[in-house]
Amino acid sequence: MASGPVIETPRLILRPPRAEDYEGFCALMADEETARFIGGVQPRETVWRTLCVLAGAWTIRGFSMFSVVEKESGQWIGRLGPWQPDGWPGTEVGWGFLASAQGRGYALEGAGAAMDYAVDILGWDEIIHCIDPKNAPSIKVAERLGSRKLREAVAPPPIPHTVWDAYGQTAEDWRARRGG
Repeated sequence: MASGPVIETPRLILRPPRAEDYEGFCALMADEETARFIGGVQPRETVWRTLCVLAGAWTIRGFSMFSVVEKESGQWIGRLGPWQPDGWPGTEVGWGFLASAQGRGYALEGAGAAMDYAVDILGWDEIIHCIDPKNAPSIKVAERLGSRKLREAVAPPPIPHTVWDAYGQTAEDWRARRGG
């Protein structure tokens, strides 16, 4: 099991990914709508590799995306958190949720906790969110977090020909926004 912190919010548990999260990851990446802006629909074998990459980043980098578990049900509902593989266009906090968990404020709640972690524990000076310009719900989450469009960001290989809008803010702005 990958080591890393467990962060609790009022409704969520954020923890490093585990093998038991595989079916949830598969459901996320099998749904055309939920997978649309996070790599597209993927076969189970590719999802397994992605899960292993996220879990392995905790060991190699000391941070990675968290699995998101809904406290009330104990169910895996998505993944979010700090992300910066080699060549990435910045220090990102990203998110992706099952359709059944969307529209309930979980992305805002979880991303806020992940941004606290990125600023307070990882010492990041800037947080970005790489968002497809057509992804209106994620743009809304970013803006509610206090982020604004900073620049365009080009995806590194092996992601082909992708340019995102990089929404974000400085650690100083985030601290001021959260009141500390």
